[in-house]
Amino acid sequence: MMLRSSANAGRPQVQHSFYMPVRLQELQQVLEEKHQEAAAPLYQILIVWGGEGALYIHNYYHELSRGSVWLSGPSLPKLQIEQRSELRGILLEYSCIPTAGEAGAGLEHSAPLQHCPAVILRLASELANVWNQRDPHSPFRVQQLFTELLAELHKELASRQKPASSWLEQAEAYVEQHYSEDITRDQMASRAGVSPEHFSRMFRKHTGRTFNAHLTLLRIRSAQQRLLEGTASDLGTLAQEVGYKEGIYLSRKFKEGIGLSPTAYLRKPKRLVSLNLNHTASLMALGIIPELGVYTSWLEGMRGGLQPGLRQSQSGSRSGNGNGNGNGSFNPYGHTPLTFYEAIAAAKPDVIINYSGAEENRRLLPLAPVIELSIRTMNWREQFLLIAGIVDRRLQAEEWLLQYDERIYAINRQLDRELGSRGTAIVWEIGHNTAYCFSSSFGRGCQILYDDMGFRPPAPLVEQNITAKGFIETGIEMLAAYPADHIFITGLPTYADDKKRVQRLFQSASWRKLDAVRENRVHILKESELFYGYDPLSSQAQLGELASVLAPHHKFA
Repeated sequence: MMLRSSANAGRPQVQHSFYMPVRLQELQQVLEEKHQEAAAPLYQILIVWGGEGALYIHNYYHELSRGSVWLSGPSLPKLQIEQRSELRGILLEYSCIPTAGEAGAGLEHSAPLQHCPAVILRLASELANVWNQRDPHSPFRVQQLFTELLAELHKELASRQKPASSWLEQAEAYVEQHYSEDITRDQMASRAGVSPEHFSRMFRKHTGRTFNAHLTLLRIRSAQQRLLEGTASDLGTLAQEVGYKEGIYLSRKFKEGIGLSPTAYLRKPKRLVSLNLNHTASLMALGIIPELGVYTSWLEGMRGGLQPGLRQSQSGSRSGNGNGNGNGSFNPYGHTPLTFYEAIAAAKPDVIINYSGAEENRRLLPLAPVIELSIRTMNWREQFLLIAGIVDRRLQAEEWLLQYDERIYAINRQLDRELGSRGTAIVWEIGHNTAYCFSSSFGRGCQILYDDMGFRPPAPLVEQNITAKGFIETGIEMLAAYPADHIFITGLPTYADDKKRVQRLFQSASWRKLDAVRENRVHILKESELFYGYDPLSSQAQLGELASVLAPHHKFA
């Protein structure tokens, strides 16, 4: 006789479904199959981590690119995929095994998910690597990776099926867009369809501030930004631009919030926080070390090399007390929203500089005005000059750029003698499974080659609209499909399998027959961190590296 615990007596048995990976193929293998094998109905997961193309589902066209994921059920027809550049990724098929009496179901979505997070791509890539390699020491690794991948996909799918934003989020967004207008709490409550009292309670709970305090914060931060960027013509005009009728009233609210009048605020030395290495480098080119900044190890070395008289923060204090660790360096990755905020708050910033559109910009507004610079519409020179204006060093920046342009002029004269017509050039950064090339707006030395030295992108990049896209990614084996007069490689992979792929590329017939290879115009540059920056210091250093291989005998090289 079997004994049963009385605690479980009468409880219904919980039913579970189980999932088993059946087949994994790389996308190129799928596309090369003339006839897909007939098999029992299976769920499918299509994951793309490189290339561009299209997927046709029920006569509808869906874009495929890095981060695209399609979750399909067992009843859909075979895949119809068109590729514009080599698609890289996997097609994973799996079965759902329900318990008795249960239907069971896998993950499904009517259209590909776009811009899926990197953790999904990493798990898919790792699963592909171990799929065909049996390791007796890790017999459950495939199952483990598959389960982790399925869990991440389920989480991502659930996050995208959340209901539409609440009336609170809509109200907050409306205020951010219309803070310069005459809006009131009662008007906002009416728009939301709730009572003014309920609106006040819920808005304060959502933002941590009353409606009027939040509106005032947005207006004062906007006034600070306009003052810092030099776009405010006079106090009266500034007041109307941010939502106040008179300059005197703006001045009073400004002093209540900041503790200074607008004029005194402009004169005050500022504690600066830079949340991007390019903006940190721009400040350093002006002799300013921010209270808190993002650095690469190369930039850290440049910081140590600044003259002692220049190693001053804009507040006048020695650099290095911004985040409590004594050196003012900030790693923006691996934080929760709370720890990110706390790290910035500890630096007590007067001004925060970041790229526009960054998710954290809104959250940081209670700390200081956030100067947002657009990487899409502003080149590094324009960003440098705007930052220089904020710290009242515009003339110094203009002088810096004048000396830089004199160096460009001298190097170009030497290139005229040695090369004549520049021809085409391409810059590659080769990483895990993927190679990237760039337009001048993404740095990596392209801003120098294309904008300063007069080289042109090769025809395949022009055809793929590199200028609008900013960068193009492709498979390591596909580099030979982008011939150019000069080929620069600023970064090589670190994984053993990727290194082997690079070696196979360099030994391939298609690579060896390139003019740049035969005429010794392939330049492998070792300073990858140096070429990552898109700023004055990095551009100056990149110019020296490029000149050293293009005009090695020039005194500026």
